[in-house]
Amino acid sequence: MFRVGSDTASASWPAVLAVAIAALLACGDGAPAVGERAPETLDGRTRVVLLGTGTPNADPRRSGPALAIVVDGRSYIVDAGPGVVRRAAAAAEQGIAALAPSNLRTVFLTHLHSDHTVGLPDLIFTPWVLERDVPLELIGPPGSEAMVTHLLAAFEEDVRIRLDGLEPANPDGHRVNVQEVREGLVYDDGTVRVTAFPVPHGSWPVALGYRFETPDRTIVVSGDTRSTEAVVRACDGCDVLVHEVYSEAGFAHRDSVWQRYHASFHTSSRELAELATRARPGLLILHHQLLWGTTPDELVAEVRRGWDGPVVFGEDLQVF
Repeated sequence: MFRVGSDTASASWPAVLAVAIAALLACGDGAPAVGERAPETLDGRTRVVLLGTGTPNADPRRSGPALAIVVDGRSYIVDAGPGVVRRAAAAAEQGIAALAPSNLRTVFLTHLHSDHTVGLPDLIFTPWVLERDVPLELIGPPGSEAMVTHLLAAFEEDVRIRLDGLEPANPDGHRVNVQEVREGLVYDDGTVRVTAFPVPHGSWPVALGYRFETPDRTIVVSGDTRSTEAVVRACDGCDVLVHEVYSEAGFAHRDSVWQRYHASFHTSSRELAELATRARPGLLILHHQLLWGTTPDELVAEVRRGWDGPVVFGEDLQVF
């Protein structure tokens, strides 16, 4: 793992990897630090890039929920929280060319909560303005098409001015091909296969997790969900499980109304530890973390009480 935008920001991509590996090897045999990961995960054709690890809370250090699976120079985005394109551009500046704005061509939505979709107009229009010349491919739950239709209508005048005015805009990059899905194999381009599976996220009639199978790794993204065997089945020894979580210690201080909400919509640190024990991921990445005064180290410690495998607290712009 390393984080783009760190002290190695001016280094080339291979140099960044070398620095990250050296730093991790220097950590010795002690307990891994928050964000630490064994260097072998930097080998191979597949990367997991955390573009945003935030929640609806307006934390200036965390963009809204979004991540990218990058395989052989192609990116596959999951969710479109606020700041998604700029976070992708930051990763591209540090050597992940697949995340340059014009290369953002495929997105999977887990559900339609605003914190996961406020960045969708950004993902539709900004890459087009920056010369993406093909439609955005969007795979998401029922309701995705209606959302896209309304967004295109809202920006209709912007599109008209760009196409009919002096700007040298192409006619296709702002378009969106929407595929609404519920479960099963939803994507296969010959390199990456993606399977959707339903997860329970409170009152949402359809919320999804995704399993990505690449030539060298299997990655499961839980989306927002309370603890469910659907994630266990989807992972089943997967290489990487990216899972949302809330702190049990922080939860204890919440108002009872919010406790009822979070218990229905999200997964506690204890529940996640139990789930991971059954799912057996090679690496558990904590994402969409609700802390409520708990520190990142304390949240990791909560999970480690019941899960003895590798676990990291995800931060924006980390790469695994």
